[in-house]
Amino acid sequence: MNEQRKTVILTGASRGIGHATVKRFSSESWRIITCSRDAAPEACKRDPNWTHHIPTDLGDMDSLENFVRQANEALDGAPLHALVNNAAVSPKTPIKERLGCLNGPIEGWRNVFDLNLFAPLMLSRGFATALSRGSKDGGAAIVNITSIAGHFIHPFAGSAYSTSKAALSALTREMAVEFAQLGVRVNAVAPGEIETEMVGDEYEPLINRIPMHRMGTAEEVAGCVYQLVNSDFGYVTGTEIFVTGGQHVY
Repeated sequence: MNEQRKTVILTGASRGIGHATVKRFSSESWRIITCSRDAAPEACKRDPNWTHHIPTDLGDMDSLENFVRQANEALDGAPLHALVNNAAVSPKTPIKERLGCLNGPIEGWRNVFDLNLFAPLMLSRGFATALSRGSKDGGAAIVNITSIAGHFIHPFAGSAYSTSKAALSALTREMAVEFAQLGVRVNAVAPGEIETEMVGDEYEPLINRIPMHRMGTAEEVAGCVYQLVNSDFGYVTGTEIFVTGGQHVY
């Protein structure tokens, strides 16, 4: 193992923005430790930089704590240079109807907040020591993946999802202040309409609300995440970057 190689831990790695971010960090020769609810993707098995994938349900406290323990064991005292809190859930009705404030069980709100808000907080705590070591070894950073839906009413994102992402934006600012004491920067990336396998034809009308007149790509979000953790952004913390093609300015 090259001792100079940096390490990233990333959640929700099996598809979409998470998978694109794995590929970006791998192209830069980072060592990658990931988790998702799914078993190890075939791409993980073929990529020598993707050294560990740990199937995990981050909405379950026991499973989350097991991931933290196994990932810290995989680090084996080595520094952690980046944590990307990407995993999230946005539940809908069986007919894909948006869940608002008046429909859907309250327990569903708790499940959303467990994964979208409390998991990033617990993971950041669980890897704080390793990140502190990374801060002394070329710098360390946390990136929380928020959403444009955390700032504006969205026609498809449910109320629980949107408010959990708004809370994650606020948590990013709080963490930026506290983690600065450890030498760790904390920022957020807020994607807009990103073309992934989770996006259907119903999103097409939203393109008219995007100044760049197209959806973004998962690779464009991944590139923003990568830039936030490298030394060029060494004096940037507590910031949320919108990757929306200008949609957020309306």
